[in-house]
Amino acid sequence: MRKKVLIGIALAGLVLFLSGCTSINEPITSESTGFWSKYFVYPLSLTITYFAKLLGNSYGLGIIVVTVIIRLILLPLNIKQLKSSVAMQQIQPELKKLQTKYSSKDANTQRKLQEETMALFEKHKVNPLSGCLPILVQMPVLIAIYQAIMRTSAIKEQSFLWFQLGSPDPYFILAVVAAALTFIQQKVMMAGNGEMQNPQMTAMLYMMPIMIGVFAIFLPSALPLYWIVGNVFMIAQTLLIRQPMMKKEAKASTGGGKK
Repeated sequence: MRKKVLIGIALAGLVLFLSGCTSINEPITSESTGFWSKYFVYPLSLTITYFAKLLGNSYGLGIIVVTVIIRLILLPLNIKQLKSSVAMQQIQPELKKLQTKYSSKDANTQRKLQEETMALFEKHKVNPLSGCLPILVQMPVLIAIYQAIMRTSAIKEQSFLWFQLGSPDPYFILAVVAAALTFIQQKVMMAGNGEMQNPQMTAMLYMMPIMIGVFAIFLPSALPLYWIVGNVFMIAQTLLIRQPMMKKEAKASTGGGKK
């Protein structure tokens, strides 16, 4: 639950940050100063432009390629997150036993519960915060993409399919697709790990797509395009990596992996 709340807070903070940026009207060039502009925004603008020219001067395709590259770079972190998620699922029965054993709400009992829970995590090499790292890493990337779009006239003024990259989608198609894929991606991530039985998780399953959809209505179309491609990548990654990983762990836990 905490991870989902973190996502919501991060996204809300992102929108506030983007809406308050004062440097988006300053063109980004090799002469731009400042650590953020020089080492984040300009390299990203340059990379998108490079692939756009390589692909027939299509900045939409350039953003898609760069999104895939970013996801591939983050793949080790995401795999670590998936492994932690699977491991967390495996220790759920033991966690429930501890919660039942220390069900009293007094401070001493709750402190003992925390101690034994951390000991259980350490025993099984589970890091409950590992799922937050990919989210935190992606936030500056998303902000850099926003600024790269708004500060590079060639990107901002370029059209792709039916929309202009630097303006919101007038037909809201990107918002609907981004929201739908966010829902599917979360559904796939939650499948088989018992999270759907948690009412709070179920609420977040519907809240997150709505938040993404609303943001996609008002932000430049290139951002929901980034979200859509990223979600497709994450869905494929989960199906290709997490599901076999879960089957392997289930087989090992039942002794099927023994020779």
